[in-house]
Amino acid sequence: MDVTFLFVPGDRPERFAKALASGADCVILDLEDAVRPDAKQSARDAILRAELDWDRVAIRINDAASPCFSDDLAWLAWTRAGAIVVPKTENPDTLDRVRLAVGRPVELIPQIETARGLDRTKALLSVPGATRAAFGHLDFALDLGIATDWDALAYFRSRLVMQSRLAGALPPIDSVTVDLKDTDLLEREATDARRFGLGGKLLIHPAQVGPVARAFAPTSDEVEWARRVIAAIEAGGSGALSLDGKMIDKPVEDAARRILARAGDRG
Repeated sequence: MDVTFLFVPGDRPERFAKALASGADCVILDLEDAVRPDAKQSARDAILRAELDWDRVAIRINDAASPCFSDDLAWLAWTRAGAIVVPKTENPDTLDRVRLAVGRPVELIPQIETARGLDRTKALLSVPGATRAAFGHLDFALDLGIATDWDALAYFRSRLVMQSRLAGALPPIDSVTVDLKDTDLLEREATDARRFGLGGKLLIHPAQVGPVARAFAPTSDEVEWARRVIAAIEAGGSGALSLDGKMIDKPVEDAARRILARAGDRG
């Protein structure tokens, strides 16, 4: 499962390959916020000309209310990206229009940036191709008139995780950390995102890739605990099992196996 999603302005083709070389799981070529209205078409042209590992590339188009949306739809059939990020998604019909415009199997990532979008997350993720949602905390906070800090938005992140789970989708992708200089804040927000059940994070600079990837990876202590749990199960037979004075039941076993799977370790 992809964890790190690095934005690159669609009108900066000289950065495309460098972004992929950063180690990010997915590079998002942005046609929305990062590109001026008068540069949208040149950005589309630059994306079509690029020779990239398209399986690791997503494109963020403009939202359905934008005057650029219809031009994006007409252009999508020529693209080769593995995923399309749809900002400010509120209606399943929008995702269907994008899917039909692409004209081939493609992953759809609705970006939840409004109260209405959050309320409809389960329906959005029922659209064919919609595999997981992404959170856009700045626009979301603006829509609700609330602060942008983690505490003010914790409840809404939890709701997004719950709705994604009910839809049978992958864990959602958390929003960006806008402060490029505060590495401690980046690591703290990535760790909190993982604790809350989110499965990845949007990034705006290559330097953010490593810290976020490490924050989402199991720690050495977690891996060691998981190995000990599995070893105790395999050695314990059919009776009641415990480790360090704590009972090992099915949820504990499942948690241990999940940690090892995330670490690429079979125990």
